[in-house]
Amino acid sequence: MLDAALKEGVSLSVDDRGVAYLTFAHPRSNSLPGAVLSELAATVRELGLRSDVKVVVLGSAGDRAFCAGASFDELVAISDEEAGLAFFMGFAHVINALRSIPQLVIGRVQGKAVGGGVGVAAATDYCLATQHAAIKLSELAVGIGPFVVGPAVERKLGVSAMSQLSIDASAWRSSEWACSRGLYAEVLDDIAALDAAVDALAGRLASSNPEAMSALKQVFWSGTEAWDTLLAERAAISGRLVLSDFTRDAIQRFKAK
Repeated sequence: MLDAALKEGVSLSVDDRGVAYLTFAHPRSNSLPGAVLSELAATVRELGLRSDVKVVVLGSAGDRAFCAGASFDELVAISDEEAGLAFFMGFAHVINALRSIPQLVIGRVQGKAVGGGVGVAAATDYCLATQHAAIKLSELAVGIGPFVVGPAVERKLGVSAMSQLSIDASAWRSSEWACSRGLYAEVLDDIAALDAAVDALAGRLASSNPEAMSALKQVFWSGTEAWDTLLAERAAISGRLVLSDFTRDAIQRFKAK
């Protein structure tokens, strides 16, 4: 879905409480081309170095889609494994940045999340959503597979839910389903209620002990220390598969819909 009101890129604001509001946008349902992924990962890392930032809120622009995942235009333009690796490393860098910064990250999911968008939501520390925030891992339907985002999704939802999403790649799962599996901490009725809940939680965290929150985050992410290598290996798998005739044909069919 094309929304001309959304401009491609990343925006950041930090309020006087030390709450950083990080927002990504793209006119095609907040899909994530390489440039946006790179900017998003770099901005997250920069926030991690700022002592004035106590907590990060990660969301997307608009009121319909949280994130449509990878950019199909860029996927079909990949011509070799090196380019494929570079593109999928964009998602790896975002996930690793989110897990590595000392601040807790609140996810704000106002609408549907697909593929890489589910991975981004899973990489936040505490995620709130609206009832419209259904999820889908559609990668297998185009011949790839959720390899890069898989570790983050599996960590948050468990192997069973991860396999259900991955295998039944064309099926949407409701926000309530995602909440019951642990992706969302709470599902709110609408965006106004979502923003109120996010703001209240962010305010409480901003007044908490930064050292305690950082130590908690290290506990939460214990066991992921090898993800820099793991996600690179997964990105290489996707970068190879995206070159197949099956995947190219499938993506073209999706784009034609």
